Amino acid sequence: MHAADTPLITMRGIGKVFHTDDVETHALADIDLVVHPGEYLAINGPSGCGKSTLLALLGLLDTPTTGEYRLAGESVATLPLVERARLRNRQIGFVFQAFNLIAELTVFENVELPLTYRDMAAGERRDRVQAALDRVQMGHRARHYPPQLSGGQQQRVAVARAVVGDPAILLADEPTGNLDSRNGEAVMALLGELHAAGATVCMVTHDARFARHAARELTLFDGRIVSPAEV
Repeated sequence: MHAADTPLITMRGIGKVFHTDDVETHALADIDLVVHPGEYLAINGPSGCGKSTLLALLGLLDTPTTGEYRLAGESVATLPLVERARLRNRQIGFVFQAFNLIAELTVFENVELPLTYRDMAAGERRDRVQAALDRVQMGHRARHYPPQLSGGQQQRVAVARAVVGDPAILLADEPTGNLDSRNGEAVMALLGELHAAGATVCMVTHDARFARHAARELTLFDGRIVSPAEV
């Protein structure tokens, strides 16, 4: 566990530039961000403002062009691919808008998948998966396949997969984007329960209603963090 006053995430001067042909696109510029253990942060803003790019950097799915990123005290901005993958597996849980479940695997197997990349005994994997599914009230669906589930149920399974490895931080990218309002509220309530139990949550959303579920909100506009009044 991290001391409450020690940042889990520290970003300083983060920028991201994409090059396509002769075009240079500045997706993020001068991002300074600190997230402490146990925080619930929402990053909002209009489409194309850089939210998903920032989440990809936070989740070690991409590397910044400039700046420093420290995760749990470790400098991670320039880590090689293998090290980034190892840290992602052990420190970060992802919840995506499109669920990203594998249709050919059962619910149990989908949730177990991140643990198969660790040196973990089968019995411990089984216990962790069952506990994670029970936590999201999907234990009774363990033998079903994703196409047999509703969208709301699939997102619950995706949350279980994200938390099964006990990550340091849970990153949610538009987790309600493919859900109707009732299921969206149910998933937001679930994220709130996880946060209340001690999880650190960082969520990207364009929906101000859902952003208000978080304890702290940041607004991105044209790749920079701004106050809501500037948007």
